Amino acid sequence: MKHPVSTVCSSSRVFVFAIVTTLAITGSVQAQDLPVTDTHLHYSHDAWTVYPPAEAIALLRKAKIKRAFVSSSSDDGTQMLLKEAPDLVVPVLRPYSRRGQISTWMDDPASLELLTSRLAKNRYAGIGEFHAFGDDIKKDVLRGVLALAKKYDVFLHAHSDAAAVELIFEQYPEARVLWAHSGFENVETIRDMLSRHPMLWADLAFRSEHINGEEADPQWRDLFMEFPDRFMVGTDTFAPERWAYVTAHARTSRTWLASLPEELEEKIAWRNAEVLLSRYLEK
Repeated sequence: MKHPVSTVCSSSRVFVFAIVTTLAITGSVQAQDLPVTDTHLHYSHDAWTVYPPAEAIALLRKAKIKRAFVSSSSDDGTQMLLKEAPDLVVPVLRPYSRRGQISTWMDDPASLELLTSRLAKNRYAGIGEFHAFGDDIKKDVLRGVLALAKKYDVFLHAHSDAAAVELIFEQYPEARVLWAHSGFENVETIRDMLSRHPMLWADLAFRSEHINGEEADPQWRDLFMEFPDRFMVGTDTFAPERWAYVTAHARTSRTWLASLPEELEEKIAWRNAEVLLSRYLEK
C-alpha cells in the first residue's frame, strides 16, 4: 500500500501537470488566433491561373490574415484581389508591368508613366515593392517616384540597400518607407538605420535569422524591444508556388511572436502596420 503522503504528492503532480498542460494548450490556441497582417505579398500574372482570385482570398482568410499588402506585376492582379476582398486587401502599386524588370525599370520612362496613370485612376496605400540600390535613387525615374509618393501621400516599399534608403530620405525627408526584407542587412545596420530615420519601418519577409527554434532570436529580440513600433511580418509570394506558404508562414509567425511580451507581439503582428496605414485608412 502506498503511503498516504505519496498518494497526495502523486495526485498533486497530476493536478499541476494538468494545469500546465491546459495553460500551454490555451496559450497555443490564443497564439494561433493572433491577427496577422502580411505586409509583403505579390499576385503577379503567373499566379492568376494557379490561384484564381477567389482561391487566393480564401487562402488568406484560412490563414487568418487581418490585412494583406498586395502588389503585382502587373497591377491588374492587385486590382482583382482588391475587388474580391476590399476589407482584406491593401493595394500597393508596383512599377513593373511584367516580370523581368527588376534591374531595368529605373531606366525606363514607361515605368513612371505606369505609376502616374494608375495613381490617377485608383487609390493605393503605397508604391512598391520596387528594387533600387545605391545611386539608383538619383535617377530621373526614381526622382519621379518620390515626387508621386509625396503628391499622393503614400508610403514607399523599397527593396533596397541602406545606401539607397539614405538617399530616399535625403531627397524626400518626409517619406514613409517600408524597408523590404529589412534590406537583408545585419542587426547592427538595421539598428543604426532605424535610430536615424523615425519614418522607416522594416518587414521581415523571406528572412529566418530572427527565429531561433520557436522563439525570437536573442539579438533580434533586443532589436524588437528597442524599436517595438517599427517591424512587420510578410511572406513574399514572389513566385506562384510561394502562395502555398502563406498559411505556414502565418502559423510560424504566431509561434515565434508568442515568445515576446504581449504588447510587442501584437505590434509586430499587426498594430505597426495599422500605424503605417493610418493615412490610407482615413481617406
